[in-house]
Amino acid sequence: MEEQKSTVRAVERALEVLLCFTDEKELGLSEIAARVSLHKSTVHRLLATLESKGFVIRDVQTDKYRLGFRLWELSASLAHSDDPAIILLPEMERLRDVVGETISLYVRDGNERIRIQAVQSNQPIRRVAPVGARMPLSVGASSKVLVAYADPEVLQAVLQDPHWPESIDKEAYIEQLEQIRQQGYATSVEERELGAAAVAAPIFNRNGKLVAAIAASGPSNRLTPEMMSEYAVPIMEAARRMGKMVK
Repeated sequence: MEEQKSTVRAVERALEVLLCFTDEKELGLSEIAARVSLHKSTVHRLLATLESKGFVIRDVQTDKYRLGFRLWELSASLAHSDDPAIILLPEMERLRDVVGETISLYVRDGNERIRIQAVQSNQPIRRVAPVGARMPLSVGASSKVLVAYADPEVLQAVLQDPHWPESIDKEAYIEQLEQIRQQGYATSVEERELGAAAVAAPIFNRNGKLVAAIAASGPSNRLTPEMMSEYAVPIMEAARRMGKMVK
């Protein structure tokens, strides 16, 4: 039993090392050790194993590590015909051309949302939306959409999350969700990021199940409340089309 626990912990540590590369392309041994709060000798052994399996690559000149090609092989397995990030990309590009802003596709994972696809705006000043980014469900137009149309237990889990921001009134949040269900879309202005705004709508599959949220985001001085109200129409129309394309 102790040996089994030790093996599981080693796997957890190896995954924590890989997750260090979410925000950085290259990291040195000391940087990784600091991020995962482990001794450098332990991290060195983990990196050696990951390198031998092709999950990381060490640059001999800089002595820094980056993700290896084995991860690309694994990610290729995600590109199946039923993957929303692949299926909905043409519709996302079409919506980007209509509203002129960055378009993102989000799914819920526990008490967070994950951006699984993005189409960047062509405007010189725009929001850059990195795929794979995780955000809390307490703030943001897409977060509120994913909670408003989810099962009641999802809302309770979000409200009871120990990381809930003290600055956000829970009763006001619940009232926002009700308004979102009535109008069919959500908006946010500088809720998560200064100078940014977004408008989002839910995507329901052919069985009426919520599968994702589609959002347009950009600078708040361009995405005014009036513009977001106007963009909500093509965004909801796009969401309806997308819903017919996913399982």
